[in-house]
Amino acid sequence: MSGTPARRSWSLAALLAALVMLGPFSIDMYLPAFPAIGADLAAPPVALQATLSAYLFAYAFMMLWHGALSDALGRRPVVLAGLVVYAIATLGCAVAGNIESMWLARALQGLSAGAGVVVGRALIRDRFHGAEAQKLMSQVTLVFSIAPAVAPIAGGLLLEAFGWRSIFHALFAFTVLLGVWTARALPETHPPSARTPLDARTMAHNYRRVLGHADFLLLAAVPAFNFCAFFLYIAAAPAFLVRHLGVSTTGFGWLFIPLIAGVMIGAATSGRVAGRLAPLATVRLGFTFMGAASLATLAVAGWAPPIVAIHVFPIFVYMIGSSIVQPTVTVLMLDLFPATRGLASSLQGFGQFMLGGVVAGTLAPLLDTTLPGLAAGLAGFTALSFAAWTLYARRARGILAR
Repeated sequence: MSGTPARRSWSLAALLAALVMLGPFSIDMYLPAFPAIGADLAAPPVALQATLSAYLFAYAFMMLWHGALSDALGRRPVVLAGLVVYAIATLGCAVAGNIESMWLARALQGLSAGAGVVVGRALIRDRFHGAEAQKLMSQVTLVFSIAPAVAPIAGGLLLEAFGWRSIFHALFAFTVLLGVWTARALPETHPPSARTPLDARTMAHNYRRVLGHADFLLLAAVPAFNFCAFFLYIAAAPAFLVRHLGVSTTGFGWLFIPLIAGVMIGAATSGRVAGRLAPLATVRLGFTFMGAASLATLAVAGWAPPIVAIHVFPIFVYMIGSSIVQPTVTVLMLDLFPATRGLASSLQGFGQFMLGGVVAGTLAPLLDTTLPGLAAGLAGFTALSFAAWTLYARRARGILAR
């Protein structure tokens, strides 16, 4: 397949986006059900928060291997196997009789849900280059961005109508349909002649080579810190919306719809400027939005009344900037390792979701006690992201100017 002419299409973007949707569906759909799950399984809030951390840590760990496996075995087999395991794990969540079973099933979901994310990015870069790769990544983001908006609303409606277990039954049905679509339409872009051996010595060498590359570490840190900045609000959504702003458990869309609108606007902007603006100018534009949003979040957290629109609007602006930055940075990162793009994508995803697990399990419970605490977390992660980009930009002036 890699020898055929590369042709961008919305159908391919939609399939890749649907594979990525398993991530936000796994997190956002069941957040409104935390109180109901806790009551049914006799679990305290800390134990419920651990179901999120178990998922994220397992997701991050397996991201180390999805890419390397796809570099050795091909892209399609890894994605299809991941969907089978994910479907089994989702049924496990639906029938869990205690919190320990839920932890186990959530961890198994995490081990399998990331295959589409990692392999999808590698697949895009296998077939497309430069501005075309950035445009397709933006298309994927644009389609995928409906998931975090739909997921909590759908989860809340299912919870009210059929109970919390119906959330996982619906997620199982989605996974089955996605598996059929993937089997029929996902191309194989990594032919046997380009694959790397699946042996410990070769893999260890490749991991050391990627992790020893300073430019990779700096570029990988940018989307990871950006992710942590807004994921802090996702992990703390029950406290942020219900406790501080007085939103009901069915009103999570007040956060997620503006957040996703920001993603869509940012992704569309990134696609429009691809090939027109140099990477340096594109990323500067994104950080301008994120910097302004960080300052606004601090201001409204400290002085504004608890009105939902006022507190959510800066997060909407932040997501515009983050979604402008991400496609450009991802293409630059994958271009560093043409022969092992899957592995590079794995390592970036691993770092990002390990940090996300720390945010969900430790920082979110510490910071969600006050609105200024959450705002300070967002601003701090944004500052770290900007610092990583600035260091990289100084090292790669010639590349970024083109």
